[in-house]
Amino acid sequence: MRFRSSCIPTLKESPADAEVISHKLLVRAGMVRKLTSGIYTYMPLALRSLRKIETIVREEMHAAGFEEVLLPAVQPGDLWKESGRWEHYGKELLRFKDRNDRDYCLGPTHEEVITDVVRGEVRSYRQLPVRLYQIQTKFRDEIRPRFGLMRGREFIMKDGYSFDLDDAGAEASYAICKKAYHNIFSRLGLRFRAVEADSGSIGGNFSHEFHVLADAGEDTICSCTACEYAANVERAEIAFKGQAADSTQCPAMEEVATPGAHTVEEVTSFLKVDQKQVVKTIIFVADGKPVAVLVRGDREVNDVKVRALLKAEEVELAQPSVVEKVSGAPVGFAGPQGLSVPVYADAELKAGTDYVAGANKADTHVKHLDLARDCKVTAYADLRVITAADCCPRCGAPVELTRGIEVGHIFKLGTKYSEPMHCVCLDENGKEQVLIMGCYGIGISRVLASAIEQNHDENGIIFPPAIAPFVAEVINLDPADATVSSWAEKACKALEDASGEVLYDDRDERPGIKFKDADLVGCPIQVILGGKGVGKGVAETKNRLTGEKGTIALDALDEGIAAFVAHVNETWNARRP
Repeated sequence: MRFRSSCIPTLKESPADAEVISHKLLVRAGMVRKLTSGIYTYMPLALRSLRKIETIVREEMHAAGFEEVLLPAVQPGDLWKESGRWEHYGKELLRFKDRNDRDYCLGPTHEEVITDVVRGEVRSYRQLPVRLYQIQTKFRDEIRPRFGLMRGREFIMKDGYSFDLDDAGAEASYAICKKAYHNIFSRLGLRFRAVEADSGSIGGNFSHEFHVLADAGEDTICSCTACEYAANVERAEIAFKGQAADSTQCPAMEEVATPGAHTVEEVTSFLKVDQKQVVKTIIFVADGKPVAVLVRGDREVNDVKVRALLKAEEVELAQPSVVEKVSGAPVGFAGPQGLSVPVYADAELKAGTDYVAGANKADTHVKHLDLARDCKVTAYADLRVITAADCCPRCGAPVELTRGIEVGHIFKLGTKYSEPMHCVCLDENGKEQVLIMGCYGIGISRVLASAIEQNHDENGIIFPPAIAPFVAEVINLDPADATVSSWAEKACKALEDASGEVLYDDRDERPGIKFKDADLVGCPIQVILGGKGVGKGVAETKNRLTGEKGTIALDALDEGIAAFVAHVNETWNARRP
């Protein structure tokens, strides 16, 4: 394709609203244009990359035994009411009414629709397993769209679903899709990790996220340095050893005045105690009911673990008015003693005593608190966020915390949707069985952005060959020179034979502009033809990944280009996970 006649509107400056590098470079490289908040037009270069991502996804999903369907984007509210999600999904679900005043929504995901399809078609166990997927535009009305394609309102997603007769079949479908995802992200040329994760609003009892490793990631991943354990920090387990409670005799609890000391830092400074001796009492509202959660002063509550422990649909921090109603004190002075609401304590606290906590009275704390003696703890559980100082819950080795961008998520849904929607079939004994579901998503457009977050430099994008809009670019520095142009055309043909796709920069622009645009757009292979080089009988080359430059003799152009393409592919293969 000729640059001169293509729609590649590159820009020198980044957009003012761009916060992350992928957003800046996608706009500057002429790949996306913003229509409105969180909604983007995919320009030709971006669409070429997206189609390549989709092709790899399709090939691996088909190899895993999934069939492609295309489901409606507009969904009737009745289906969501049937599953119970109409009321619980939140404001991200864009609801509207048709001319007959019936409820509809724009699909953010398709569990209800696919369940409705399968329950209408599957009658017997002989039709199982059913494994279907689609690639489609979704819409989620994010409260604060940001980071370009990383967190938009409209996005392209692959969502797949499996239906099995029993848990063994569901386990098999889950394992097959997990392996397919490893194949997909490996073929895309991305460095990634599969981690245990929380299922969130989709539901289910177990899931894995696939994260592209990048500093700009919104998620933190906890990985063992010795074994294969890896989890999103939302789910990462604490290797609590269950040590016995402290047998030290704790003095009687006493109140102390702590005027204006709302935070742990203020309290420890005022009372001259270590943060480890402070008990933080955090009031949450779980499905409309207040509860108290206790963690050590130097720890943070993991609200996802709280939600899992309580089996709640929604858990959120209580408003100051609720805190005062529950504890009798303003925020910062609540304590666990004497509360009339359930009290859940992090397991780590069970082994200690002689704590400092809020006194449930303004500007007052208590010293010498013993949880067993002075409080009624409903249950002890793992309720805190893991830290880099913790050890692996599987093997005890040190862990490391890294940043990641979630690009895929697979769930074991169980019967969360099939049971309320009566998606059943007859087993071999003629007995009706509720089908066991799995759900498997990949953010296609987010993969594009995350690839750029992981692969770029100060000059622009560095695309992995598998998803580059063009694998190679030929830069003609002297398009008015017939000899140079002739060799440039020959280089294009040789590159097409070796790599399949070529962007030919034949514009009447200064060499500096062409070099900058080539680096910005990020084709892995660059071949440069100019009067000086052609006069010496060579074409220049550049490996965009390494920056390595070289030459190819024009009298062996085909062989030289084939060897250079192979060399560039080798440098990328060495980086593959």
